[in-house]
Amino acid sequence: MIRAVIDRASSGDIIGFEVSGHSGYAEIGKDIVCAAVSAIVQTAVLGLVDVVGIEVVYHQRSGKVRCSLPEGLSEDLRGKANIVLETMLCGLKSIQEGYGPYIKVEERRMM
Repeated sequence: MIRAVIDRASSGDIIGFEVSGHSGYAEIGKDIVCAAVSAIVQTAVLGLVDVVGIEVVYHQRSGKVRCSLPEGLSEDLRGKANIVLETMLCGLKSIQEGYGPYIKVEERRMM
């Protein structure tokens, strides 16, 4: 199962996320759930870095990705990051709705 954990600041802003695991929907290379999740997550990271211009803290290895935003973003960059990350979250939740046994999306508040 894929587990996506979205971290929110006390303000409600998404400040980072971690996606780990494999869905087990199909064999590696033919797994549409893993492919969809990977595409959504990678697009969000590219949006943050290449479109919005934020230098995120990003780590990736087989079956796991972690991304967090730097502290002290301007209100403008914070707003743009929210759009990208809330869109990513919508996409992940949509996959969960259709393929619930293979992906779990969680949100947690950071203090």
